[in-house]
Order: sequence, then C-alpha cells, then structure tokens
Amino acid sequence: MIKITLPDNSVKEFEAGVTPLDVAKSISEGLARNTISAIVNDQQVETTTPITTDATVQLLTWNDDLGKKAFWHSSAHLLAQAILEFYPNAKLTIGPAIESGFYYDVDFGDESLSEKDFEKIEKKVLENAKKGSTFSLYPVSKEEALKTYADNPYKVELISNLNDGEITFVTHDNFTDLCRGGHIPNTGIVKAIKILNAAGAYWRGNENNPQLTRVYGISFPKQKELTEYLERLEEAKRRDHRKLGKELGIFAFSEKVGAGLPLWLPKGTALRRKLENFLSAAQKKGGYEFVMSPHIGAKDLYVTSGHWDKYGADSFQPIKTPNEGEEFLLKPMNCPHHCEIYKTSQWSYRDLPKRYAEFGTVYRYEQSGELHGLTRVRGFTQDDAHLFCTPDQLSDEFEKVIDLTLYVFKSLGFEDFVTQVSLRDPENKEKYIGSDENWEKAENAIINAAKKKDLTTVVEYGEAAFYGPKLDFMVKDALGRKWQLGTIQVDYNLPERFDLHYIGNDNEKHRPVMIHRAPFGSMERFIAILLENTAGDFPLWLSPEQFILLPISEKYVDYAKKVSEFLENHDISGQIDERNEKTGKKIRDAELNKIPFMLVVGENEEKDGTISVRRRGEGDLGVMSMEDFVSYFKKESSI
Repeated sequence: MIKITLPDNSVKEFEAGVTPLDVAKSISEGLARNTISAIVNDQQVETTTPITTDATVQLLTWNDDLGKKAFWHSSAHLLAQAILEFYPNAKLTIGPAIESGFYYDVDFGDESLSEKDFEKIEKKVLENAKKGSTFSLYPVSKEEALKTYADNPYKVELISNLNDGEITFVTHDNFTDLCRGGHIPNTGIVKAIKILNAAGAYWRGNENNPQLTRVYGISFPKQKELTEYLERLEEAKRRDHRKLGKELGIFAFSEKVGAGLPLWLPKGTALRRKLENFLSAAQKKGGYEFVMSPHIGAKDLYVTSGHWDKYGADSFQPIKTPNEGEEFLLKPMNCPHHCEIYKTSQWSYRDLPKRYAEFGTVYRYEQSGELHGLTRVRGFTQDDAHLFCTPDQLSDEFEKVIDLTLYVFKSLGFEDFVTQVSLRDPENKEKYIGSDENWEKAENAIINAAKKKDLTTVVEYGEAAFYGPKLDFMVKDALGRKWQLGTIQVDYNLPERFDLHYIGNDNEKHRPVMIHRAPFGSMERFIAILLENTAGDFPLWLSPEQFILLPISEKYVDYAKKVSEFLENHDISGQIDERNEKTGKKIRDAELNKIPFMLVVGENEEKDGTISVRRRGEGDLGVMSMEDFVSYFKKESSI
C-alpha cells in the first residue's frame, strides 16, 4: 500500500500502481470525468501514469492553468498530425502550449502554408479528434529515436542533446511524436479549434538557423468557449493600444528616430504628466525625495553594479569618446546612479531611510522581433525609486511600498491582480550575484511582507532580478490577460558592490539594505495597458483633454477663449474647436476622440456668462455657469 497526499493535506491509501484517474474515481465519478491531467510529486503526468511510491497528487481539470496546458499541448499534436496529412514532406520541430493556446514550428520545405489552408486543417483536426484516440507515452532508446527521425534534422538535434533513458515518444491514432509528456486522456475531449495565424520563426530563436513557419492555434472542450474567445479577440483588436494610440494622438513611432523609441505627442505628454504628478504627490506624502540622473554613465559604473556582466552583450554597445579608453553606456538601469547619489553624503542610522525617486529614462536593446507597441520598447521611463534603510526598517518600508502600489492600482481601476513572489532558480545560482545568506534574508523579507498584507501570491522560481528577489504585481486587464506592472525588490548586493554604509548607534559602519520599486513598472507599458483596459476612456482626472469648447459660429470664438482661460485657471484642460463645421459634426468628432465634456457656446451663453454642457456617454446636462461647471467637474474627477 502507498499513501497519496491531496492538496487539502488529506491522505488516502491505495495499492501501488494506482493512477491519478483511480484517485479521482475514489473521490467522485464527476471529478474523474473532468480530470484531464495530474501533478505527481511536482511533475505533470498523464492520468493513466502508475504511482508506485508515496506521493503528493493534484488532479487537474480544464479550469486549472496546468490543465489547460495539457489540453493545448495535446492539441498541438493533433495540429501536427493534420498538417502532415496535407503536407507529408513537412518536417516537424516543437509544439508547446503557451499562455493562450499553442503553436507548432514546421519546416514546410518548398511548400507554404497560407490563411486559406487554415479551415481544411481545422476540419481535419476535429475529424481526427472525434476518434477519441488515447495518448500513449512510452520510452524509446536513443538509437531507436535517432533512427526514427533520421530524415528530420530538427528532431535529431533535440534527441542528440538527450541521454539514453530520458527519451519518450507519444502516440495517438496513427501519429507519433517525440515528447516529454503531459497529455489529456484522449483526443475526444477536444471539441473546438481555431488556427489563429502563421508567422516566421527561426529554429531555436537563432537568426542564423533556418526559418520555420510557426502555426498558432487555440482549442477548447466546448464550441461555446471558442466562440466567446474569438469575441474577446475582436474586442482586443478594438482596444489595441497601438490602434488607440494613433487614433487618439497619444504616441507615434518613426523609422528615422529608430525602432522601439516612442515619440510622445501633445495628448500623450499631457497624459504622462498627469500620471507623474499623481504619483509624485503620493510619493511626497510618503517621504520620498526627488533626484535626477543623466541618460548615460561611465561603463565602469555598470561593471561595478554587475549590469555589464549580465546584460552587456545584449545592450546598446558602449559609446567611445575622443579620450583613449573612455567609454559610456546608455543608462540600462537607474539604480547604480542612485547608489552614487547615496554616497555623496555620510549618513547616520538616524537619517535613514533615504527614499530617492526619479522618473528615469533607460535604454535596452530589445531584439526587433520582440518589439511591440509600447509594451516592448528600447527606451522607456521607469517610475523608479530606491530606498536605503537599516535591516530593522526593511519590513516596515517594504509594507509601505506595497500600500503605495495598491493605492496606485485602486486609483486607476486595476483591481484584478495577483502578486508573484519571484525567487532565484535554485538549480542555476550562477545567474545571480551575492551570497546565499543575503538571498535567503531578502526572500524571507518579501514572503513575510506579502503574508502580513494578506496578498494573494504565487511563487515563481527563476524570475528574480540578478541582484535580488522581487514581488511582482501581475495585473489582469479588461480582456483577462496578465501583465506585470508594479514591482518591488529587496537587494543586499548592490550596497556591497558600491560599498554603501551608514554609521550605527555603535558608531561603527553598517551596510544599508536597498529596496527597488516601481508601482507603474514603466510609463510606456503602464499607459499601453491603461489604454487597452479603458479602451481610451480614461478616468476624468486623467483625461489629457477634459473638455472641448464648441462655438456655434466664429462670432463666439472670443467668448470660447474667455471660458477656456477660466477653466484652465482651475486646472481643467481642453481646447477650442474653431473649425468651420456644423456643431453636430463637432460633437460626433469629440465623441470619437473620447473627450469627456463638450461645451457649446453661442449667443445665449455669451449673454448670460454660461455654457451648455454635454457629457460623453450621457448626453446633455443642461446650461451651467462656469463656476457651477467647475464645482461639478471637481466633484466628478476626484480620485
């Protein structure tokens, strides 16, 4: 007999050789019908995998992320099977599950796949899925595996990097593939599939390797779920920040300026400044001091910090000066500069914490294929701050930063999020700097602060910064997609590398602890997600243009200017539409531009010193005095 421990810590006894499906049946037939994968001792396996020793078991359904992973990975095999039926000479490579769906990289040789081929492949996938074929995973010797794929150099390369005894194939129906495992019980569970697109992708992401065709797809256990997903996809296109940014005049890109370097237009600049003012006010209340640092720094600065060693090869390359051997780098991080600001004075423990804040622009050479609107750029501005504190102050300071981040998210409507505790990869410590002792202290500080604040957390190993662990705020947008925005990091290492210290109450030198934090993450990504989350309908206080004045003829432009000046003096921003167009068209254009208030002025308004107020989405609010409108606006726009 063996003991099976379930997620609720209950323990059940079974005969050795029991499968996850047997465990599910012992609980209920309904659970057994819905179980599509399992985790046994932290490894994802099939529901038919025998368990021969005591183990922890988690049963997975479609509602679990890892259940979806098994479902989509299995669907990738179905896609590959269908592709080979139409393109028998194609060479398959890899087909993993991704966050939403799956892909399969294929070398089509002299043939090509186009959008017109998608429908026939989808039909073939469903035709094969209906057979209800079982996914059977079995071991294969290295010799046999190499022989099987002798005419496929991609699979041969994968197999060559594996050891005998760790190679497995999976078979369903008449199709076999090299695979590590993690499949659903049978193909019949797949009821709906859609090929989303096909794009070029280099083998193993290396541009020196052959270019393959990456076929993206998604599948579901019900047709209704696919229909709903496609509707969300259409909504995502409507909300795409690249589309909205252009339509609303927020930002632009120029080939002459360079890829990944956004240009902020007047409305986008107004939006950024409002966000900066909002966070600056909150930081001022929190005891932050504002600093500024240059856009470049001597290469030695980043050698000291470790950034050059970790990221130098993939960064913008050094700027050489006329002086022999002198080199500078575009700033990849603000933290080394803030360390040097800290060193400009000698501090006592009574002076700490020091909290330095800066909206600092940094530069990183993202690969061209990874650039995406404002979410992946080469120059971006972080709402950065670095706190230098004593070890005794660390917990309190970290919790205050959590409070600030939560305030920012709540004020901007981001209420659906989880916090990710990003730790070192214990199997690959050479990626990080610093001692095990310091890492353990930093990781414990984050875990304890998150518990104290009762945050919903997930732990991810291998996601830490190279100098310290992080608490990352993973936000779900209006379409259910996850984004990392805010981040808080604990760092014992940079204070050592920069030889930072303070004088303790024992009159001896001590190392401060450093907290890195950015509630927005970066202005660029934050605004991109905000654009998509609001579909461009920003909170009233944040709207770059809060009103537009619509004089019904040119005779009333001077009065419109008087109204505009009055409103601007009360920190309400907008402009006058002086075009020779009918008022109805001006209103329609203002609605399309998502301007919250349309203020119509004509003969009666000028005579009475009033404005006719129309609010986007609500219609006419009637005639108001300028003072009454200001009072109404201030009430509606409070954070």
